Parts: sequence; structure tokens; C-alpha cells
Amino acid sequence: MQFSQSYRVPSNSRVHLSSIDPDGGENLPDKKEARALIRRYADRLRELQYSLYAESGRSLLICLQAMDAGGKDGTIRHVLGYMNPQGCRVKAFRQPTPEEQAHDFLWRAHQAAPAKGEVVIFNRSHYEDVLITRVHGIIDDKTCARRYKAIRQFEKQLYDNGTHILKFYLHISKEEQLRRFQKRLDDPSRWWKVSEADFLEREYWDDYQRAFEDIFQACSSRTAPWFIVPANHKWYRNLVVSRIVVEYLEAMDLQLPAATVDIQALRRKYCATVHCQ
Repeated sequence: MQFSQSYRVPSNSRVHLSSIDPDGGENLPDKKEARALIRRYADRLRELQYSLYAESGRSLLICLQAMDAGGKDGTIRHVLGYMNPQGCRVKAFRQPTPEEQAHDFLWRAHQAAPAKGEVVIFNRSHYEDVLITRVHGIIDDKTCARRYKAIRQFEKQLYDNGTHILKFYLHISKEEQLRRFQKRLDDPSRWWKVSEADFLEREYWDDYQRAFEDIFQACSSRTAPWFIVPANHKWYRNLVVSRIVVEYLEAMDLQLPAATVDIQALRRKYCATVHCQ
């Protein structure tokens, strides 16, 4: 787990996003070599997901959070999209529906949590309810603190029931966000993604950064860690996320279940006529 520790937020520690280089620092790997590694991790991820699905005793929840245009969709497509859809699904957390608003703020997260053997990816997550609501003054600090406590209890309950949790913050700079917005404006195939609200939210950039820092301090734990991933370079983001997910799945020591029938008896009974071995 040595690689993942470089990006993991220690429990009860304060991190300052302004001190973390969203470009990844000076020791970036070679881009061509990194892409080859990403393909290897994708192949390994498929194998590990197959074992998780077959074992059907544990599950994996992956939460992706970022500022707008931070790369959540791209991470799902280029890294996590290699998994078999039979045992993997994505849940996007948008503005709550009237039904969701009629329940407690974690109700919709409970509904979307993974079943045993399943990988679920939250595109945004239950943390939206201590981000937007806090930045825009919908909840006060006291309510936010209660929600942190509820989130910690929720994640512990999932872990105690066999769900492993990985939470990724895709860290981009304010300048990179604007460049990505401008690319959307220049590409008609992306116009459907353009929203004036995204530009208006840039006024709250510093408030969101502080809100994320509070989340990391309050809700990064041994069993539900937060990872801060430099994401200005999409290929580097993909390398970091894929390697961390593979590391954690390998550490779970997944085991294929034993056969439930006599394999040799079936060979003798059904394969003799077609000479299979």
C-alpha cells in the first residue's frame, strides 16, 4: 500500500489543498509508460472484479468528488469503465428529488449502496450534502458537524457489513477548470454539458476548497479513507486512481468459491463422448 499512502489523507489531520500541486509535482512518470501501466491495471482490475463478484461476500464503494470539470466522468470511463457491468454500476448524485428530500439526507446513499459482490461508483456522493448546502448557507456549522458524524456512522456500518470504501478527490486548479470550461464552449458535442451555473459557482471556489478540507479532516478514516489525486493531467489522474483501486482489491485477498458439484464426475459423464479433458 506504499503508493496509495502518498495520496491518502491521514485520519483526523488537516490538509491544505493550496499546498498540493494539482499537476502532480516535479517527479511525474513518463506519459507513454504511464499509459502502458494504466492498461495493465485495467486488465488486473477486471480480474479482481471477477473474483469479487464470484466470492460474493464483500463489496466495494468508490466515491468520486471534484470541482466542476474535475474529471469524474473521465475517471469512470477510462479507469473504472473496464469492469464488467454485470457486477458494477454507477450512481450519479444530482439535485435531490422530492422523494429524496422527504427522507433524511443519507437515505438515497443507503438505497444506492453496493450489494455483496458488487462494485458501485458514486459520481458525486453523500458528501454533496455537506458541500453545496454548506457553501450556500442552507445548513449551518452545527448541522454540518452532525452530518459529519452521521456520515462516519454510515460508512462504518457499510464497512462492518463487508463494504470496502475508497473516496477520491480529483484535485484540479482553478485555471485548469476554466480551460476545460472553454473547451466545452468550443466543442458542439459538449454543449449539453455547459451550464451558466458552473461559471457562477467559480465565485465560491475558496469556500468549496475549505469545505473539502473540513470533510477530509472529519471523514477520512482507516476504513473509509480519502485520497487527494492531482488531476490537472488526465493521464496521471487515471494512473493514480487505477493503481490505488487495484492495490486495495489485491489487499482484500479475494478467493474464488469452491465448486458446488463434482467436476471430475461431470467430465466423465458428459465429456467422454466429445473427448474433452
